[in-house]
Amino acid sequence: MKAVIQRVRHTSLKVDGKLVSEIPFGLAVYLGVKCGDTEMQADAVAKKISKLRIFEDSDGKMNLSVADVGGEILLISQFTLYGDCSHGNRPSFIEAERPEAANSLYLYTSEQLRSLGMTVKTGVFGADMKIEQFNDGPVTIIYEI
Repeated sequence: MKAVIQRVRHTSLKVDGKLVSEIPFGLAVYLGVKCGDTEMQADAVAKKISKLRIFEDSDGKMNLSVADVGGEILLISQFTLYGDCSHGNRPSFIEAERPEAANSLYLYTSEQLRSLGMTVKTGVFGADMKIEQFNDGPVTIIYEI
C-alpha cells in the first residue's frame, strides 16, 4: 500500500461537475493499493496518517498531527501510484490491486482512520475525479508499506 500525504488548505473533489467532498484544511491523501495488500497494511497506513507530525507548532517546528490542529483528511483512491514506467513510456499497472479488492481496502482504510478519531472525507472509487488542492508548505510525504 502506498500513500502520498500532502498538507493542504482548502481542498475539494468533484465528479461530473458536482461537489462530492471538501475539507477546509488538513491532509489530502492519495492511496494506492498493491496486489496482495491486506487489512494489516491498511491498519498501518491509517495509524501512520493519524499520527504523522507534519503541522507546525508555535515554534514553527513540524511537531503536530492532523488531529492536533483539528484538520480533516480527504482520502482519494489512486491506482496510478503503482504505475511502473521503467520499461518504455506507457506505464504498466500490473502491480495495482484489482478494483473490487482495492475498493474494499480503500473503504476499510477510511473506516480505520475514523475509528482513530479522524474526520475523513472520500472521493468516488474508480471515478474521473477533479481535485482542486491548495498545498500548504508544500509538505508531501510518501509512505509505503
